[in-house]
Amino acid sequence: MEVSLSVVIITYNEEQNIARCLDSVEGIADDVVVVDSFSTDKTKAICLNRGVRFVERPFDGYVTQKNFANAQAAFPHILSLDADEVLSEELQQEVRALKQNWQLGGYYLSRLTNYCGAWVRHGGWYPDLKLRLYDRRQGQWEGLLLHEKFELAAGARSGAVKGDLLHYSYTSIKQHLDQINHFTEVALEEMKQQGKQVSVLGLIVKPPFRFLKMYFLQLGFLDGFAGFCIAVLSSYAVFAKYAKLYLFHKQPLS
Repeated sequence: MEVSLSVVIITYNEEQNIARCLDSVEGIADDVVVVDSFSTDKTKAICLNRGVRFVERPFDGYVTQKNFANAQAAFPHILSLDADEVLSEELQQEVRALKQNWQLGGYYLSRLTNYCGAWVRHGGWYPDLKLRLYDRRQGQWEGLLLHEKFELAAGARSGAVKGDLLHYSYTSIKQHLDQINHFTEVALEEMKQQGKQVSVLGLIVKPPFRFLKMYFLQLGFLDGFAGFCIAVLSSYAVFAKYAKLYLFHKQPLS
């Protein structure tokens, strides 16, 4: 029996991306709900012009926001997307076929990222498997402040779907650096909650190891300049995250 599919998207100031995302699920979605954190750009107008259900809610974390969004879906079978993601033609066809023969609790999608105009297939960025097609009755979003993921309940089975989920990530080095600063601040709060610490040796060793792993061991050099930038900035992100943690523990108690 064919299942009805809800597409669920959380947004904040996504006027540059949301139309492309919504266009890619036409003919697939039986229901589309966007949960927005009070965008100040044209995100709301774009969504309303396309007739999707638009719900506004203050952002209090990715896990709670995505679980709330799941609850707004009209149907239990859900495709969860970020606004900067697009279904490839092959993936669209696979999802249509899956709706006719849905058998598992969830399905992994292979995410292919576009970095400053280049598609990245190495450096550990592809295939970036994400459990994004699922029956919400068989799991929920879990995690701390970062790295949220949909976790299936014990006994629920998962599979994979062919085709790529196209991820239009950073369009400039500045955007990547700004995101690193934001995410390392969030990561700092998460590490503080977990009681983590880092030594000077860790600060020295961890960043270059990340570069060597991504650029050489995971063949990032095959992605040209994009692969080099990703490896360098990923190494910097590791340094920034742990440097902030190191300084936090070195600050005198007030």
